[in-house]
Amino acid sequence: MSENCSQDCNTCAETCDSRKANYFEAPNALSNIRKVIGVVSGKGGVGKSLVTSLLAVVMNRKGYHTGILDADITGPSIPKAFGMKKRLTGNGQAAYPAKSDSGIDLVSINLLLEKETEPVVWRGPIISNVVKQFWHDFIWTNEDYLFIDMPPGTGDVPLTVFQSIKVDGIIIVTSPQELVSMIVSKAVEMAQMMNVPILGLVENMAYFECPNCNMKHEIFGKSHIMEIAQEYGLEVLERLPMDPKLAALCDHGEIELFEGSYFDEIDKKLENLEARK
Repeated sequence: MSENCSQDCNTCAETCDSRKANYFEAPNALSNIRKVIGVVSGKGGVGKSLVTSLLAVVMNRKGYHTGILDADITGPSIPKAFGMKKRLTGNGQAAYPAKSDSGIDLVSINLLLEKETEPVVWRGPIISNVVKQFWHDFIWTNEDYLFIDMPPGTGDVPLTVFQSIKVDGIIIVTSPQELVSMIVSKAVEMAQMMNVPILGLVENMAYFECPNCNMKHEIFGKSHIMEIAQEYGLEVLERLPMDPKLAALCDHGEIELFEGSYFDEIDKKLENLEARK
């Protein structure tokens, strides 16, 4: 333990003897969550929420019940991708997620605001507490996979999630730029510091496939995803192209209608994932 320890592990990323105790918070007593998967990125704008949405939709299509906890409090985009306008409901003792058209459970701050454009101007501790409320105040019923869409970076919320919620594994989202690759290394090393298993990497906007000649063009330059994967001994789960049709579905709130083979093989990775003890 550091001599400057404040006794508040929620504000600290140090690994010390005092952290050996189980500080994970239990979900609501009526919740039934089998596996929790975090989706993270080192910086914003790489498509983390898109990947979260696609994972939930793909696993839902494979017959699993899925949910999304939108932990990106100041930049929530999950409701937009699903075209969700419903408000979250409760009975005074517990609250319930909203359900998408295909039955995916969703909890996001935008489903509590009067207007979806209303900014959330809160300090870090308040935002972190809201994320924890999404975890233990809501009844997540029969979730085979609960995906947590985290804000970018290595700040308060990712730290709160890793310390408060027993995350079974995370998927790190990146894009081809070399600068982003450097920042991804920070996300990888944070996960290793917090002893959170990394399931693999997803590269978004990896290329554009011309509809006329079918050639693949690397718009953002040469990919560095394999270099990062090899450096840290990680698996590349998927390389997503720049897909105007997919972008349009997100813009129109119709992500559940997407057609494609993205993440078709990831179910094996998630099925074989052992829950953390």
